[in-house]
Amino acid sequence: MIPLGLPGPRGGTIPLGRTLIGLALVAVTSAACRQDMHDQPKMKPLRGSGFFADRRSARPLVPGTVARGTLREDNAYYTGRAGNEFLASVPLPLDGALLARGREQFEVFCSPCHGRTGRGDGMVVQRGFKKPPSYHIERLRQAPVGYFYDVMTNGFGAMSDYAGQIPVKERWAIAAYVRALQLSQYAPVTDVPAERRADLDRSLAAPPPEGSHR
Repeated sequence: MIPLGLPGPRGGTIPLGRTLIGLALVAVTSAACRQDMHDQPKMKPLRGSGFFADRRSARPLVPGTVARGTLREDNAYYTGRAGNEFLASVPLPLDGALLARGREQFEVFCSPCHGRTGRGDGMVVQRGFKKPPSYHIERLRQAPVGYFYDVMTNGFGAMSDYAGQIPVKERWAIAAYVRALQLSQYAPVTDVPAERRADLDRSLAAPPPEGSHR
């Protein structure tokens, strides 16, 4: 005789009817759970909501919210200003490594317009683009270094901003290098150590290399 049911936990047999009812309950319960997952309460982007008074499902950020890793406590470092005034000095240790990085980034991002010496004669200018002012005019030689950082950050005139392409630290490195370019053309003789001034005199007396312009 074939038992009509399933083996029970203690050797007996569970009636087939109870077995089918149990399986049906499991199937219904499982289906209900899955359907709840499909129809779970949620808000889709740009869909309205009757729950909030402004009927928007997307909620505005709490005032003062700052994304992780973007807190900018040092306002001068990120804006180039102290209050309403441009910074007069670079807010980073000024050393050879910073200037070397500034030169590298200047030649990548700035020299196409400003030229490698900062005279506004870059290659795109030679191809017809609007000529920027030379860094060596009096107005820009007297400008605080924070001004150059601000222009890179926010743009000026025909120049768009470079905040998206150049990180903050490297904008400062470029600004420092611009100042070095200016100094290279207008450094007073008194800045040259006394023991090196004879070398300077000899270099000025020597004829320029062929093909160069002094």
